Amino acid sequence: MEELLKFLVGALVGDEKTVEVETEEDETSITYRVKVASEDIGKVIGKNGKTATSIRTIMKSVMAKTHKKVFVKFED
Repeated sequence: MEELLKFLVGALVGDEKTVEVETEEDETSITYRVKVASEDIGKVIGKNGKTATSIRTIMKSVMAKTHKKVFVKFED
């Protein structure tokens, strides 16, 4: 799923190579920490957070089979 997240965020930023995804997993949840360049964080979050919300919705839909909560956090 990291590949999907990198693909989605990579399409938004200026340089795809700057996108880093870290995964933290426990019994009940999975947390993805997405790091992008500071000049690209606005593109990833979007106006009023709509782009970030859409990315989180896609990841939750894809991960529904695992029956775990999915969190996506964006950092610069």
